Amino acid sequence: MPATAEAVRAFRERLGLPGLVDVHTHFMPARVLDKVWEYFDAVGPLTGVEWPITYRHEEEQRVALLREFGVRAFTAMLYPHKPAMAAWLNAWSADFAARTPDCLHTATFFPEEGVTAYVRQAVDSGARIFKAHLQVGDYDPNDDRLDPVWGLLAEAGIPIVIHCGSGPAAGKYTGPEPIARLLARHPRLPLVIAHMGMPEYADFLDLADRYAEVRLDTTMAFTDFSEQLSPFPPGDLGRLADLGARILLGTDFPNIPYPYEHQLAALERLGLGDDWLRAVCHDNGARLFRLDG
Repeated sequence: MPATAEAVRAFRERLGLPGLVDVHTHFMPARVLDKVWEYFDAVGPLTGVEWPITYRHEEEQRVALLREFGVRAFTAMLYPHKPAMAAWLNAWSADFAARTPDCLHTATFFPEEGVTAYVRQAVDSGARIFKAHLQVGDYDPNDDRLDPVWGLLAEAGIPIVIHCGSGPAAGKYTGPEPIARLLARHPRLPLVIAHMGMPEYADFLDLADRYAEVRLDTTMAFTDFSEQLSPFPPGDLGRLADLGARILLGTDFPNIPYPYEHQLAALERLGLGDDWLRAVCHDNGARLFRLDG
């Protein structure tokens, strides 16, 4: 068994976990993923840190790796960067979920004409999680065209993983202020703040304190790579413990510049205890997605 699979298995066995629930993994049409990888290949000058893709493999091999790691449920995070793209991505993702039963059916959207209709269609077809990327999409989450979408997803109780922090580079609509305005209108919206809101960690923790349906995913946070760019404030570690039931494991597989097990080790070295780790790495996600009925 390769070293990564052995390390992940040892982590799971020590904690007595039946598997991992990873809410932030990427699967998308090949030509779209190739463009994403081109972006990360060129991101070094933007961040000052090289970003090699550790798992630059074909789709079938990437699925097999997650299964080998013991990931019992994962996602197909995908996102449009322009109009007339989201519905096509959703059709691809629905097919991927149908042929990949351990992938949570994932969908996305963009502020455009017809967005409510295709989001409703995705919900009706069984979408269990959505992805919104304010940095790549370069749109305001408070765009009037999205208001019915947020209402629909709040009513349905379907989580939305939203990249709204200003890392690795700030966008026009990133940061806590647009999300605070959104939640003021839709306080029951089940947002999952990607990357713990990096680098505005404290501000997004404040929103989680204020809104009971706000969660945060661990994607890339606390790792050696991210600590160079956007270190998590040590004084807020206690807040992670307090919000333990609303922190979800995310990794950004396959687009990570280190082995998968490093994300798990980074969480473990926070020193928040085995119960916290069990909740974050499995139990919170299993409960959110009703994996055990």
